[in-house]
Amino acid sequence: MATKNQMIRRAVLLSAALATMATGGVMPASGAEPTPPGPTTARPSGPGQPGEPSEASSGATGASSGKETDPQQSTTPSGQATPGAPDSSSSSTTPTPPTTPDSSGSPSTPPDAPSGAASDAPGTPPSPSSPSDPRALPDPAAPDAPLDPRAPGAPGVPGGPPSLVTGDPRDFGAQIFRGNAFDTCQAPSVSTMRAWKGASPFGAVGVYIGGRGRACPKQKHLSPAWVAAVHKQGWKLLPVYVGSQSPCVIAKNKRKVRMSGKDPYGQGRREGQDAVRQARKLGMAQRSAVYLDMEAYRYKNRKCADTTLRFVQGWNSAVRAQGYVAGFYSSANSGIAHLEKARAAGARGLPTAVWFARWRVRPSVNGERNLNPKAWQPHRRIHQHTGNKKRTYGGRTVSVDHNLVDAPVAIIK
Repeated sequence: MATKNQMIRRAVLLSAALATMATGGVMPASGAEPTPPGPTTARPSGPGQPGEPSEASSGATGASSGKETDPQQSTTPSGQATPGAPDSSSSSTTPTPPTTPDSSGSPSTPPDAPSGAASDAPGTPPSPSSPSDPRALPDPAAPDAPLDPRAPGAPGVPGGPPSLVTGDPRDFGAQIFRGNAFDTCQAPSVSTMRAWKGASPFGAVGVYIGGRGRACPKQKHLSPAWVAAVHKQGWKLLPVYVGSQSPCVIAKNKRKVRMSGKDPYGQGRREGQDAVRQARKLGMAQRSAVYLDMEAYRYKNRKCADTTLRFVQGWNSAVRAQGYVAGFYSSANSGIAHLEKARAAGARGLPTAVWFARWRVRPSVNGERNLNPKAWQPHRRIHQHTGNKKRTYGGRTVSVDHNLVDAPVAIIK
């Protein structure tokens, strides 16, 4: 009996030794299946691991599909995600920006604010390499023209379906001012602005922030401190950038700053980037409007019109790519008539808001005959109706232009 037991014991020990060798020196627990040694024990890749980038690491927003927004769609269809809005399933949240009521009392809440960043902070601009990226396109009604010169709406290329450029700009974070504004070449002093506040009928002021075509390049008062002071007084600001002018500009004093015909889109992009730099220096945050000043030109000259449009498209694209709102100022019978014609022909990359000059008529943002009544609506228009008039309020006299505004303004930090 003893001999038999010893044999059984030796057999058990031998089995145990073999099991130890098979498991790499580890005795398996009772009832557990041994784990094979070697590289097959590594965990499989999951979200965030190499080979399968997560949404955060790829830089994509939750609702972005990479497709160009339908230019005819002024509102998001039911059941579809808002362009640029964070995915509701994402764990990250977008902070609520400071609310600035306009005449309707509605706050501005940008749905496309970068996750984890304040909506009015400059932050890191979205990459401009993808014009169809909703993060780079605050206005879904005005999709940017692709860089491809053969794209719809490019010179000699039939356009797509016309866009009316509609929808409330507050939906993508703009602030709206409705009321009277003045603009003048040289920004008035802080004391003059204080004297005019309340005494004058104006609540907003157009300021010329930069551009090689600016008539008053040496601004005596315009500075970050000036912007902060007049903003504290209650003024709203309309930033204007006077860049390169059309090759067929009418004014003789603007012909020295005509744009090049070689790469007008690229030149427009470079100047749009500079416009945003100047706005930032003055303390104007993302989702501020910046208006490109394009003086009257002979838009019926086809070659000149094509060059000018490409410049404007490039400027708009650069401004939008950095999170700002692209506006456009010109005479109603020139630049505005040209853009309306381009819009009707299906051109892309048009401005979010238009500022048209037509003097000696009744002030109206809706009565301009060279604009489709439904285009650039609502809160996307400014009418300059009176020019070069000396006005005195609070004992201070300034030569100004008069404007009726229902459009985006600057957002001051």
